[in-house]
Amino acid sequence: MKPVEIYTSPYCGYCHAAKRLLTAKGVCFSEIDVMAAPERKPEMIQRANGGRTVPQIFIGDEHIGGCDELHALERAGKLDPMLSA
Repeated sequence: MKPVEIYTSPYCGYCHAAKRLLTAKGVCFSEIDVMAAPERKPEMIQRANGGRTVPQIFIGDEHIGGCDELHALERAGKLDPMLSA
């Protein structure tokens, strides 16, 4: 399975929803809390091509986007193949 990274903040409902979906699917992920580690936010923005909001989700080296994009991949049946490729 490809590594999954998610940039989050503790008060973000979309972050919690994205993490719930990944957890329900049994996906292990690395979480980077940009409030606890604000020095990581510029890294997130650069990796996310200017994306400043959380969550920002990466599967392997591929930027997925946020919670809405993650759920859209799941609904389209494309998330599992991305994770296992």
